[in-house]
Order: sequence, then C-alpha cells, then structure tokens
Amino acid sequence: MNIYDKAHDLAKALKESKEVEEITAAMKLIETDPEAKQMLNDFRQRQMEVQQRMMSGDMPAQEEMEKMEKLFEVLSLNLNIRRLFDAERRLSVIIEDVNKIISDSLQHLYGSSM
Repeated sequence: MNIYDKAHDLAKALKESKEVEEITAAMKLIETDPEAKQMLNDFRQRQMEVQQRMMSGDMPAQEEMEKMEKLFEVLSLNLNIRRLFDAERRLSVIIEDVNKIISDSLQHLYGSSM
C-alpha cells in the first residue's frame, strides 16, 4: 500500500465531492453579481488580516470580532454567499474529520496523552 497513492485518491474524492461542486456553483453565481463579489472579497481580505494577526499573537479587540460577525451575518443574507458559506463549512467538517481519523490512527505511537 502506497500512502501517497491513497492521499491522491483522497484528494480526487474531495475534488469530486458534492461540497466542492456546491462551492464551485456558488462561486460562479457570485461572479455574476459584482456587488456580492466585491463584498465577499472585502470580507475575505479582512478575515485573512485578522487571522494573520491572531497567528502572530495580536488578538483583535472584541469590538473588531463583533464587527466581523455582523459583516458575516449581512453577507449571509445574500443567498448565493450563504450557499457558499454553507458548502465551505461542510467541506471544512469533512477535512477536520479526515484529520481526526489520521491523528487517531497514530495515537498509539504517543500513548493516551494526546
């Protein structure tokens, strides 16, 4: 059994998943709506900036986090953006589950302290 072949099989299965198809379809619809596309791009940019700051240890103020939540809620009123967010969330759950399966399979190497 070649682990890399299995990883490529998993990557192919993810690419062909319903969740990725829905993300692609939602993105195509958003592309046809310049206002929604711009709002989403702005949100993604702000989200990335906040995440980078958090990774460097600079925690954003509560007010800033609340502002991001409100912006997320406003964006979610757009049906195509909500469809995108929902599909992205479902794909994220799948990836987390796969990571857990892999981690759990190696837990015996490190004992039960994980």
